[in-house]
Amino acid sequence: MMTARLLVNGVVTTQVSVLDRGFSYGDGLFESVRLVHGRAPLWPRHMQRLADGCARLRIPPPDPLQLWEEAQRVSDGIAQAVVRITLTRGVGERGYALPVLPQPGRVLAGFAAPTPGDDVYRDGLHMRVCHLRLAEQPLLAGIKHLNRLEQVLARAEWSDPAIAEGLLRDGHDRVISATMANLFAVIDGVLLTPALDCCGVAGVARAEVLAIQPNARVAELSLQALSAASEIFLSSSVRGILPVQSLDEWSYVPGALTRQLQQHWLNLGFSMEQDG
Repeated sequence: MMTARLLVNGVVTTQVSVLDRGFSYGDGLFESVRLVHGRAPLWPRHMQRLADGCARLRIPPPDPLQLWEEAQRVSDGIAQAVVRITLTRGVGERGYALPVLPQPGRVLAGFAAPTPGDDVYRDGLHMRVCHLRLAEQPLLAGIKHLNRLEQVLARAEWSDPAIAEGLLRDGHDRVISATMANLFAVIDGVLLTPALDCCGVAGVARAEVLAIQPNARVAELSLQALSAASEIFLSSSVRGILPVQSLDEWSYVPGALTRQLQQHWLNLGFSMEQDG
């Protein structure tokens, strides 16, 4: 059973109000931050995305220093930790109208980081194409809002433990992402990642890859285009750079760029295994 250390609005408790709009409407945002011995190399990117999401949803932004102090509290003593920061619009009256004076709620939960295994980082993981299509909503595209029902239903499509991830497309057959990560492909020597203007989450690990690969292109990608890829990998702020070994009937081998980016991940201070 997964256990977590919890702070709700700075207080050690497992309870939140049933009138909180995050519970009632999914009215909020979240970030999953990887910490290694108390350090979070991608913290500034997480805070920037959270601030952008707050501006988009008209939620008063939290104090990053307060979040950092609370993240340290819930991850203390966990060498390889994941801290989930959940921010909601807070308790409100019944109905969709925004509260006149919102009082945002925050929940921080600290967990031990997952361990995909050395074989996954070395050889790659197996993926399948999901039937579910992501709905297009440009106002919500890119941000990490609380409604993840599409991902929940997509993940429910398979139970085979050998399949680690599912590929998601939109209603126009454009490749968007995996269920829990962003996707990159090297096609004809060019590093490509799907455009996320209409749906999908713009991950902070994706932003890091784009920042250090100035020749990478954000473009529309079809499923058929992936059949010609020389390498495919996933990026995740929690799990790092994950090579893709197969996507349904197509097979791939981790390439030089995937290995280069895995090394960059290590250079940032992340590790690929849990050590306490």
